Amino acid sequence: MGLFGLFSKKKKETLDEGLQKSKENVFGKLTRALAGRKTVDADVLDDLEDVLITSDVGVDTTLKVIRRIEERVARDKYVTTSELTGILRDEIGKLLSENNVEDAEAFSLGSNSKPYVIMVVGVNGVGKTTTIGKLAYQFKQQGYKVILGAADTFRAAAIEQLEIWAQRVDCPIIKQKMGSDPASVAFDTLSAAVRQEADVVIIDTAGRLHNKVGLMNELTKIKKVMQKVVPDAPQEILLVLDGSTGQNAFEQAKQFTAATEVNALAVTKLDGTAKGGVVIGISDQFHIPVKYIGLGEGIEDLQLFRKKEFVNSLFGE
Repeated sequence: MGLFGLFSKKKKETLDEGLQKSKENVFGKLTRALAGRKTVDADVLDDLEDVLITSDVGVDTTLKVIRRIEERVARDKYVTTSELTGILRDEIGKLLSENNVEDAEAFSLGSNSKPYVIMVVGVNGVGKTTTIGKLAYQFKQQGYKVILGAADTFRAAAIEQLEIWAQRVDCPIIKQKMGSDPASVAFDTLSAAVRQEADVVIIDTAGRLHNKVGLMNELTKIKKVMQKVVPDAPQEILLVLDGSTGQNAFEQAKQFTAATEVNALAVTKLDGTAKGGVVIGISDQFHIPVKYIGLGEGIEDLQLFRKKEFVNSLFGE
């Protein structure tokens, strides 16, 4: 069983604690909206719509959820407000299960080519470097040999931060001086990984969004150079989003998915925000797996995203 193979009691407790602010936000608004009401009618649904939108679930996803609850109310004829939370949890869970994106599996090299290359993208300040460090730690805990590549050469601090994590996790890091060609760093990292028979390579990249064309060109160049060493690299392009920014996370996801072929998402900083609903909207709207969620500063506070457990924790079991 891999490190993430079981949704353990400890992980559930971490999830519940990490989502506490978001849960209090949602339930506080729901309680005020339902005060003095007994049945779910059009007014209650209007208020529920406001609750979900202001909880950063997103307009499109909120409208889908409301339509489903309307259909349920019409079918069941009489639905009390005391039943609403359970119905809400049920319908959101079904919606996320129907978007053809499965929960991520516990990582296993398995039939994947070696090294397995993860290119990490995202704007500065979202927790990108911290996520890389936590991933490296968890892969090492599973017995994999990991190498980090410091391809964010536009900020000296980015290289230094990644070095600190490499020391903390005790894994090699490939770097060049600030201002070097990021693609050159990626090439050197994969070359070292092949020589050293590493299992996993994690490549950091610059987090600039002021020029989408420039970003697209840079990421494309990095991919092409990596493929000279490992033909199918990167097998994973992981976009890191800051959950505490709410709707800004949606905008960042739009920009980066337009700039490169993102195939996995990590949503960080959920423990310090009341905007955890953004994970539901992102999972629904982008049809790209939310693979990881960050629930704290600890090295183990990065979990695989599980739709059912997340919805149950956010809306109460």
